[in-house]
Amino acid sequence: MQFPAAFILARQQTEEHLASARPDAPVVPEHPQRTRTPRQPRFGGLRRAAANGLRGLATRVEPRHDCQAAL
Repeated sequence: MQFPAAFILARQQTEEHLASARPDAPVVPEHPQRTRTPRQPRFGGLRRAAANGLRGLATRVEPRHDCQAAL
């Protein structure tokens, strides 16, 4: 090797990197998950009404099954 110092630095960095994955390495605790009561969705009735209206519109707009498509 032309640079002996590079070999020493690379070895030190490798050892530090490998030592960080040891089982006894310090661990940062995760945030505890909050338990929430389930909320009613906002505008639930409005969403259902819009979905029913769009479904009804789609049945009127889509072609009937007994009609042939014009080519």
